Amino acid sequence: MPRILIADDEANLRSTLCRMLRAEGYRTLEARDGIEAVSLLRRGGIDAVVLDLSMPRLDGFGVLAALNEEEGAPPVIVLTAHASLEHAVRALREGAWDFLEKPPASEAILLRLRRALENAGREAEAENAPPSMEMIGESPAMKDLAVAIERVAATPARVLILGENGTGKELVARAIHASSRRAAGPMVRVNCAALPADLFEAELFGHVKGAFTGAVNHRRGRFERASGGTLFLDEIGEIPLAVQPKLLRALEDGEIERVGSEGGTPVDVRVIAATNRDLPKRVDEGLFREDLYYRLEVVTIQVPPLRDRPGDIARLARHFLDAAALEIGRSGLILEAEGEAFLEEQSWPGNVRQLRNLMERLAILAPTARIDRDAIERHLGTRTHAGMPPAAGPLAPAVALFEERFIRDALARHRGNVAATARELGFERSSLYKKMKALGLER
Repeated sequence: MPRILIADDEANLRSTLCRMLRAEGYRTLEARDGIEAVSLLRRGGIDAVVLDLSMPRLDGFGVLAALNEEEGAPPVIVLTAHASLEHAVRALREGAWDFLEKPPASEAILLRLRRALENAGREAEAENAPPSMEMIGESPAMKDLAVAIERVAATPARVLILGENGTGKELVARAIHASSRRAAGPMVRVNCAALPADLFEAELFGHVKGAFTGAVNHRRGRFERASGGTLFLDEIGEIPLAVQPKLLRALEDGEIERVGSEGGTPVDVRVIAATNRDLPKRVDEGLFREDLYYRLEVVTIQVPPLRDRPGDIARLARHFLDAAALEIGRSGLILEAEGEAFLEEQSWPGNVRQLRNLMERLAILAPTARIDRDAIERHLGTRTHAGMPPAAGPLAPAVALFEERFIRDALARHRGNVAATARELGFERSSLYKKMKALGLER
């Protein structure tokens, strides 16, 4: 299990956090101040850090500065005593992954830690995972997609991947990278919808020491971290307009300009972008630069929605059900033929992601090992099957708890951005607000 460093000068809080994390299976280390934290971090083997910003000898910002000098530093969740937005923004600029107000709720810190560890695993510079088994299917649409991936991977061309939410655009990007001449290099992902606008430029291009308040060290951006490999700009349609000229320059000249720098820095990066947006429409609306659009769409790949590949649905459903059952330790789950047929009749507005989420729910909540049509209808969701009655009786609390955790998890992934969360989950924003209100998740 991951090793978590708790760095805080409050002994009681350290002890409480360590007990809670150990109960969840994590291994823990403690540091009473920043000097001790840096010493432990330099020994290596730490997967994530929970860091107090206010500590004797060396504060949390000093620890972040030390981490910025290290390659492959673990993700950091900082603790702020009074939820100071100024301190939180400064910490994020200096490399923290997220922040929480002290004392943190156990559910909140467990959620942040899990997401931080997952994020570190996805974006580690040496990560070169093969294409996921989720890219499975024998339908004509998937065969065409496989041919397109193979052809474009052999070239250095920039690629724009188009498709609805949940179709697997990131999997396509990873497949292109893994099959390209850059496969030995890193693949670094940027979720353009999740980055705060005021941090976007520094995150993408890096910054130099003194570029802004709190920039106490040089920091490499995602472009430099992806050097020699691939930079995947997910949800490119959400990139702030003010940052687009710098991105255009990076694409045209092969160099980036760090925030606060007066000169350019060469980068060797292949850029793959993805969006579910109508970029020409955003160009017409003045929200996306036309010249940047044409720079990105050298080759366009359209990822088919799940409704256009019904022959793959049963295979995917069995794969997701087996994977979820293995993860939770529930054996013997069987998807009945009538259940498969019912799944193939649905429209799947949330696409492959929605199907995966459904199978995970069924693995957890289905009362018997045989998953039939009735079980699927009870858990499918009203956007796909309008006639589904809400869960009732003894199952209702379990379903509500699952929905609450599921939506809270997605909100945390997008740092509270309801619009981005709604896009990921396949909800209309107004519907998500209603669901959040019903579950007590209003913000």
